[in-house]
Formats: sequence, structure tokens, C-alpha cells
Amino acid sequence: MEETQKISTYRLDPRPSRFTIRVTAAGLLSAFGHNPLIGVGSFTGEVQFDPASPASASVKVQIPSRSLEVAGDVNEKDRREIEQIMQGQVLESDSYPVIEFQSSEVKVTSIGSGQFRAEISGELSLHGVTHQQTVVARVTASGDRLRASGEFSVYQTEFGIQLVTVAGGALRVKDELKASFEILASAVRAQDTAAA
Repeated sequence: MEETQKISTYRLDPRPSRFTIRVTAAGLLSAFGHNPLIGVGSFTGEVQFDPASPASASVKVQIPSRSLEVAGDVNEKDRREIEQIMQGQVLESDSYPVIEFQSSEVKVTSIGSGQFRAEISGELSLHGVTHQQTVVARVTASGDRLRASGEFSVYQTEFGIQLVTVAGGALRVKDELKASFEILASAVRAQDTAAA
């Protein structure tokens, strides 16, 4: 008699997904500064999730630092300048090429048929520093697809990032970055296993 192994590994798919970071300006000249929206252009990762056993869930995400780019309505000159500062001074992408999140605990609550609330705690490694990070997501499981959406904040100074200032400090970037995501993942097909 043959049984099919249950699929519980999902691979993140960046193409239909959306992952953005809002940077906010502060200071006397903040009304004249940009509040750029940064798009995460590329990421990889896997989710282990079985709706029948949600307590065993886990998440791992890797983002190449250089995949972060200015999104939205910004002129080309400002876009180049913001990206140059972001890559060279903020992320220091040559020294720290990968941003990584690895869950250590996932608490899942069912909120409806195929709908879950997930509180994902784990380690976020950014700019050579690792800190605990909690992300709350709404997860929808539908056949061989998962969809997760949510928001969370990251504080740059916790990761040893010097806050960017211009005009003698009259315009500066706030410490808090607000991340927002809607990520799609597809099931990884496992080989069927035969059980006697």
C-alpha cells in the first residue's frame, strides 16, 4: 500500500510577492526631504508549515543587501544618491552582503478555514549584528500555496547602523524603519514514499 508524504515545505517566490521598507525623515527640514520607499527586489527562503501541525512551523529568509532599491516616485538623480548612501553608508553591502532571518519559535492560531495568525520570533542578522525580532503575519494556506502578509519595525541603531544626516543634522533619517510584506510561497514537491 502506498501513502503520499504530506507536503509541508514551501519555497518563497519573490516574483509575485511584495516586500517594502518605509524610511522616514525627521528634523527641521524633514518637510523638504524624501520618505523613500525601499523595495526588496530579491530574496530566498523556505517555510515549514503543516496546517494539521502548526506548532512545528519554521521560517528562514535571506535577502541580498544589494537587492534593496528605491521604489516609487523619485527622480533618477535622487534615486541614485539615496541608493548610493543606502548601499555604501547604511547597509555597507560590500562588508555585509546578506540580511537573514531564522525563526526560533512560531506560535500559530487558526482564525478560520485555511486562515492563521502567526507570531514568528527569531534572529534577524543585519549589518553584522544579530538581534531578536518578532513578526506577526496573517497566513492563508490554499492547496500548494501559502500567502503571508504583515508589518514590523526595525530600529537601525540596534544593528550598529549610523543614522544618515544631511544639512548639518537639519535633515536626518529616523531610527525606525517600517517593513511591510505580502509574500507568496509554493509547495516543494517531495518524492512519494512507499509504506508497507
